[in-house]
Formats: sequence, C-alpha cells, structure tokens
Amino acid sequence: MKKEIIISGFGGQGVLSMGKILAYSGLMEDKEVTWMPAYGPEQRGGTANVTVIVSDDQISSPILSSFDVAVVLNQPSLDKFLPKIKSGGILIYDSYGIINPPSREDISIYRIDAMDKAAELKNAKVFNMIVLGGLLKVCPVISHDGVEKALYKTLPERHHGLIPLNMQALKEGAEIIQLQA
Repeated sequence: MKKEIIISGFGGQGVLSMGKILAYSGLMEDKEVTWMPAYGPEQRGGTANVTVIVSDDQISSPILSSFDVAVVLNQPSLDKFLPKIKSGGILIYDSYGIINPPSREDISIYRIDAMDKAAELKNAKVFNMIVLGGLLKVCPVISHDGVEKALYKTLPERHHGLIPLNMQALKEGAEIIQLQA
C-alpha cells in the first residue's frame, strides 16, 4: 500500500498540522512516510499545502506531480490540484471554502462539511481533525489508534487534555463525509 496525498487550504486552517499528524501517525504504525510542507510569506491567510506519502515500502522521492488523494479547503487549492489527481483517485473538499463545486468523472469526489461541524462542536480548532477523520474514513492509510498515539507523542503534555476532543472530532468527520452524487 502506498498513498500519495496533498492537503491544501488557507494558512491557519491547520493544513500543515493535519499533514504532520498524518505522517507521524504513519510512523507510529511502522509505515514509511514523507511530510513535505509548502508555504511562503502567505502562511497566514494565503494558501499552504503539504504532501504526505504513506507507504508499506520505501519511498523513492517525496516530490510528486500527481496525487492519489487531494484534500482541498479553498477554491484556489481546488483550482490548482483538481487536475493533478490521478484517474481513479479521491478528492475531498470542505463545502464552506468552495464557490464552484468540483466535477470530474474519473475520480471519487467527497464533500465534508467540517466547518459547520466545528461550529456545532463550538470549537473551530478541531476543524482539521474533522477533515482528517473524513480522509481516514475514505482512505484508511492509518488507524484512529495511530492518530491518538501520535497526538500523545507530539503534543506538549499541557495539551493532552484536548486529545479526547480531537479524537471525537476525528469520529465526527468519519460520520459526516459524503460521496458527491
């Protein structure tokens, strides 16, 4: 198993954190991983993206020109990465940040209303964990247990009290993701 994933959105949406959690979770499950962030001076409010590869075998290069899975959280990201999804791949998008819904016949397109769910949970900071939960539902490259272990390992101890909320957000994301008709 090898999945090449791009996650992209505005700076501040937790894009890089989501990729880091995904990569670290893969490490916790003894998988080969790469994590390659891309952002510039637009880090706060412009687009940011991260490429994550999770594999059972060695990874030859972290540099990709096409992806198995794209998670896009705003219109500029959708416009940029929709053509770069491999035929048979997966697109996941949050409806809140998309003006023109995506359409392609050769990929599976999933919508996740993560911003709405985060508002319902009264915590905007779990937005990225909701999206990650949706991703792991349709592309289970790592387990929820791996995510929990990674959170305990990477978060400062003073934030460990937030891990149950993050794990709940992960479950919520798995429940609300929908295949676009």
